[in-house]
Amino acid sequence: MVLKGNYAAAIGAILAGCRHVYGYPITPSTEGAELMAKLLPKLDGVFLQACSEVATVNHMYGCASAGLPVLTFTSSPGFSLMLEGISYFIGAELPGVFVNVMRPGPGLGYIGPEQSDIKLACRGLGHGNTHAIVLAPTSPQEMLDLTLEAFALAFRYRNPVIIAADGYLGQITGRVSLPDHLIEPGLPDWAVWGDAAHRGNLISSILQDWAELEKHNEKISAKYRVMEANEQRSTGYRLEGSTTLIVACNTPARMAKAAVERLRREGRRVGLFQPLSLWPFPIKDLMVLLKVARRVVVVEASDGQLEDEMRLALHHARGPDIDIRHLRHMGGILPTDQEIYEIAKSCTEVAR
Repeated sequence: MVLKGNYAAAIGAILAGCRHVYGYPITPSTEGAELMAKLLPKLDGVFLQACSEVATVNHMYGCASAGLPVLTFTSSPGFSLMLEGISYFIGAELPGVFVNVMRPGPGLGYIGPEQSDIKLACRGLGHGNTHAIVLAPTSPQEMLDLTLEAFALAFRYRNPVIIAADGYLGQITGRVSLPDHLIEPGLPDWAVWGDAAHRGNLISSILQDWAELEKHNEKISAKYRVMEANEQRSTGYRLEGSTTLIVACNTPARMAKAAVERLRREGRRVGLFQPLSLWPFPIKDLMVLLKVARRVVVVEASDGQLEDEMRLALHHARGPDIDIRHLRHMGGILPTDQEIYEIAKSCTEVAR
C-alpha cells in the first residue's frame, strides 16, 4: 500500500499493540494523531487530545505506569515542552514512544523540514542524566518499521524511545509493506494495575536518600551502556570500496542516494552511510568503513548537529583522523542532490 509518512508511523504503532495515544495538534505531525483518533475507538483503544504538550506527556506517564504501550506525535516546539515529562519517564523507568516530526526553529520557526532537534534528542532530554534511543527513518517504510521496533526497545529497557523524523518525511507518501502479524503485548510484572499480581507495585522517580538516588542513577546509566553496545543501527548504499562516505539521515539521505548513484556511474567511489540510530550513534559500522574511506561528507538540515554526534562517537572510539567536510541547510531548506554531488565530486577522484 501507499502511505504518508505520518500515517505509516501510526500504523506501525498499531501493529506494535499500541492502543493509547495522547497528543496536541502541531504541524507537520498532526496527520498521525488524526489517524489514531479515527482508528483507536474501533480497536477498543483511547485517543485523547490533551490541552497542551505538557499535559500530553503527563497523560502518557500515567498510561505507561499501567504497563500499556503509549505514543504521541509532536513537532519541535511541542517536543521542547515535553522534555520535563520525558525526564520523569526516564527516572521512573517507563516505556513510551515519542514521534518528533522536526520542523525549523528556533522559536516558532516554520512548518517545513529540519533536523535541528538531533542535539535535543541525543543530548538534552530534560534534566538529570538522561538518554533515550533515537531512531531516524528516511522513508515511509522506515517510519512504520522503526516505530514498530521502538515499542520493543522501550519495553526492553523500560525507557522512552524517540523517533526523529523531519517535516518533509512526515508528509511524503511511499510504498509500504506490512508485516504479516500483530503484536499483542502482555502486562509487565512491574505495572501498576488493579489485580492481585500488580496491586502492590509503585512507579516513582522520587528518591530522597542521596545514596539511594546515586544507586538509581548508576542503574539507569548501566542501561545506557547496554544500549550503546547493542542498539547501534545503520544502513547504507553503494558502500563497497568507498573512499568518500556521505553521512546523512532522514530526507537528506534520500537526496544523497541520488547523488551517490550519479557519482558511481562516473567511476567515483562514493557511498552513503545512513545512521538509523542517532543515539547510540552506529560508530562500530562506521569504523569498519573508515578502514578504506579517507574522507566523510556530512549532509544535514541543521547547523552541524549530526556531525557533532558523529565526531563525538569517533572521539570516544579513538577513530582515525580523517578529512571531514559538510553540507548544511537550515530554515526549512533541504540539501539538494546536485549540491551533494558537487561537494563529493570535488574531493573524490575517478577510480583507475
